[in-house]
Parts: sequence; C-alpha cells; structure tokens
Amino acid sequence: MVRIGEIGAGSIADALELRIGTRILRVNGARVRDSIDFHFLTAEEELELDTVDPDGARVMCEISRDPSESLGIVPERDTIRECANECVFCFIDGNPPDARGPLWLRDDDFRLSFTYGSYVTLTNLGPRGIQRLVDQRISPLYVSVHATNPELRVRLLKNDRAGLILEQLATLLDAGLEVHTQVVLCPEWNDGAELDRTIRELYALGPGVLSLSVVPVGLTRYNLGRPVRLLRRGEAGSAIRQTGAIRDRAERERGRHWCYAADELFLIAGQGVPRAEYYDDWPLRENGVGALRTLIDDFEAGKGRLAPMAGVDRVRIVTGTSMTPFLEGFAPGIAGRMECAVEVVPVENRYFGPSVTVAGLLPGGDIVDGVGGARPGDLVLLPGTALNDDEVFIDGMPLDEVTARMAPARVRAGHDLVETLLLRQAGVPRAGGGPGTRRA
Repeated sequence: MVRIGEIGAGSIADALELRIGTRILRVNGARVRDSIDFHFLTAEEELELDTVDPDGARVMCEISRDPSESLGIVPERDTIRECANECVFCFIDGNPPDARGPLWLRDDDFRLSFTYGSYVTLTNLGPRGIQRLVDQRISPLYVSVHATNPELRVRLLKNDRAGLILEQLATLLDAGLEVHTQVVLCPEWNDGAELDRTIRELYALGPGVLSLSVVPVGLTRYNLGRPVRLLRRGEAGSAIRQTGAIRDRAERERGRHWCYAADELFLIAGQGVPRAEYYDDWPLRENGVGALRTLIDDFEAGKGRLAPMAGVDRVRIVTGTSMTPFLEGFAPGIAGRMECAVEVVPVENRYFGPSVTVAGLLPGGDIVDGVGGARPGDLVLLPGTALNDDEVFIDGMPLDEVTARMAPARVRAGHDLVETLLLRQAGVPRAGGGPGTRRA
C-alpha cells in the first residue's frame, strides 16, 4: 500500500475529502505495493480506490474522470529497497565510523533507477520482479553490470544471483525496454581482457543498451586495499583506449558513440579532457561523464561577463585536489576581468582520506581548515556538488556554519563558476471503522 503525502488543492482527491496519511490499499481490485504501482494502476479513467483513512475507517472511492485530469494525490516516499550484495568495492565500507545515518543506506532500488537515474544491480529481483519491470514498462533503467562474465560478477558482488545479469538484460531488452549500463573498474578484477569482454557482450545485446560508462573505482582510507586497490596511471590509459575501440563502430551503426570513459579516468591517466563531441547529447553527466568538460566550456562561454566587484579584492576557489590544475587555468581569466587576486585552494580530504580527491565529497570541516584565515575583501567560492539539498556537507556540517567560521569573508556555493562569481547563485537549492463509498 501507499500513504497519501500531499493533496492538490481543488483536485479530485480534495473534492473526495481524502486526507494526508490515508492508506491506499487497492486500485480497481489490484494490490498497490508502492508509488510506481499507484501511478501505473491509476492511469485508467474509471477508478475504484480502496482506502483506509487516518482514523482507521475503510472508504471506497469511485472516480470517473477525463484522461487529462489529475487525481491530485502525491504518495509518500517509498521505503527504499536495500542492496543484497557485498561488493568488494562497496562505497558503504569506505564510510568513516561516525558517518551520518543516511550514508549507511545500501540502496539498490529499481524505482530510484527509473525516477532519478541511480544505478542498480538487479540482484534483488527474482523472475517476478523482472516481469514487473516488463509489465509496467519501467524504462530506461540504469544498471551496474561491472562484468558480464558470470563467475567474475559473482565474485565482485558476492552474490550468487549476480551471474544472471545477461539473462536479465536479455529479458528486459526482448520486451522493448532500454538500459544504460556501467562498469566500476577495479584493477586486476574486471579490467584488461574482462573489460574487453564486457564491452563486447553488452554491445552485442543490441541498441536497447543505450550506453556503457566506465568509471574508476573510488576508495577511502577505510576500504583501500580491502581487497581492491586504486587504478594506476597506465591502467587508466589502457581503459580509455579500450572504451575508444568500440566508439567509431557504434557511431556508424547506432548514431552515437555509446561507450564513454568517466572524467576521473582522464584525470588519473593524466590526459586532457575530450571535446564536447565525445559526449554526444550528454546522457551520463550525472554519472561523472562530461561534467568536467561542461565546467570548462561554461566558463569559457561566460567569462566575458565578469567585471570588478565592489568590496572584493581576492577570490578564493575551493576544490578537491584532482581539479586544481583546471581551476588554476581559469584563474588568470578571472583575475584579469575582476581586477583582483585569484587563489585556488585545493583541500585535502582528511575525512575520507587523501585517496578521495573530488570536490563533491569535501567535508565542511576540512574546507574550513583548508581555507584557513579569511580577511575582509575575500570572496570564497565553494563547490555546490559538496552540498546536499539541505545545504549540508557530507560530514554533517551545514553551510551556514562554514560561512560563519569563514567570517569576515563572503562565501558563495554553486555549480557554475561564472554564475557563482556574479552572485546569481547564493547557494544550492534547498537541490477500523465501517466501510463507506465516495464518488467523483
């Protein structure tokens, strides 16, 4: 069942006097398991909702509506389906012991994959679960494959069901569903010949596999070498070459390059970031594929709008250690147009350890310590990717506290460097009684 979380004013649900907290048990006699079921089942014009209101009264609601008319019901958030794996590279195992509660959630939920683009392994879905995806046309999905070799995938995920991945994908694709796929590359596990095999076998499944992104494994001081190690420079370069081998063929046959190396692979390999054409229509930017190119191109396109700013005589750009060379390349352009000093402040991540070099995982405490003394006339720019929707850093420190501890400097956080400098982004968007019958 689902509970009603919101009701639209003036909607059908409002007219029926449904209440927040009401449980919806069945729609047209079919059991409602979650919000996906609810939206799927309520697509009909004629509806019968079997509900229980917050006082425990059982109420049947009969609805006849125009197809364009919304019910006005927003279900509460579903309970997240958790992961059944014990991956050898699991990011949860890399958490500090005192990490906040939400960081320990091992989600592997196809509903989040469908609605938000998070990657799932499909190991917690049996035949009935896979059939549900087909029946409800839940597509596209984002699937962490890691390896198509069944025995290897079982070892990587530590789950006997992991070896079924090609069979599961074939079932989805044969039914007309589409998937984006991912490999988290672990040296001496699924790289080299195994990566070649994975690329070859996923491509052979046909155009329903929309993409393959190859992402280097990320490890912290808490799980480094237990048992996976980080990629070395030469290994990252080899992986880039392997992903490149299929791209020309894919463009000829499918009209897109299909296989993409993540930004971090280029950073580890010490190679320049590809031009925008590499990324086609940017389908995987949220997976770290093309975000760096976007940052570079957006800065180049927008830097001409910068101008001196009253009261600012020094701009300090906070970032992770891997991004420092790129931002240092921006510094002269900012300094020339704003007529002030510009300093890039690389912050070493002590919370997770120095192996974590990306700006998006910088904790507030390390940022405060890394920036050090602030002075009047400073404008400190923080990476918006390091904040959640509540404007809290990964170590639990809120942006307001970081800002207060950097006084008297001005502090801004944002995703676009030029927009943040122009102060157009002050921060990240906070991202049982008896039965009865009612009719509408």
